[in-house]
Amino acid sequence: MSRALLLVFLTTLLSAQAEVEITAEPHHHQVFANDQVRVFNVDVPPHTDTLLHWHRHDYIYVTLGDSEVVNAVQGKAPATVTLRDGQTDLLHAPYAHVAHNQSDKPFRNLTIELLQDDQLRRSTRQWEESRGLDILQGGTKEILWVKDAVRASEIELQPGGIVPEQHRTGPYLLVAVTDMELTTHAPLKSATPVPMPAHLKPGDIQWLPPGLAHALTNSGRSPAKFVTLEFP
Repeated sequence: MSRALLLVFLTTLLSAQAEVEITAEPHHHQVFANDQVRVFNVDVPPHTDTLLHWHRHDYIYVTLGDSEVVNAVQGKAPATVTLRDGQTDLLHAPYAHVAHNQSDKPFRNLTIELLQDDQLRRSTRQWEESRGLDILQGGTKEILWVKDAVRASEIELQPGGIVPEQHRTGPYLLVAVTDMELTTHAPLKSATPVPMPAHLKPGDIQWLPPGLAHALTNSGRSPAKFVTLEFP
């Protein structure tokens, strides 16, 4: 289908479809929820559309694999978006849209709804670092952005690479972008760390509560890439 015909089709689809809630959209699969976040694994086959669905809360997406999507937001002209593997951003709600996978590969992401978005928008939390690249032992940590008091970072570790011990006063969510094996360990006088699963696949997550002080090591044989979302 040509681009012009696709845009006409999506515009017609928006006007013809009834909106559904995100929980009723069949390409969105809820994998985790607590009082702060609700996480959906999104998987849209090539050249396929989602239903017209609502986003009622601000949300963060983490793209899993390169993709090209036509985003048709209700009341707006459809727009083509090119996404790279691991791309992470925050979008503000509410709105309803259809996502059309333009590529020949599945469009996958993790959609992380911020259930306390009103409070986060009003938060006065100040991070000591809001941008920057840290060189780690066998890897890098890049702070991608700070938005609505949430700090997003992308970490890449070579085999044996280490993220040093950090004491976090707030919780954080770890999202695997690649297949990897991470080990947590607590140096002397640290709190006991939360054990990680033996193996993490792209899109797997780990919610870590506040007050932890532990280091992370890539104990696998391949480079590891993951995103962390730190909450106040």
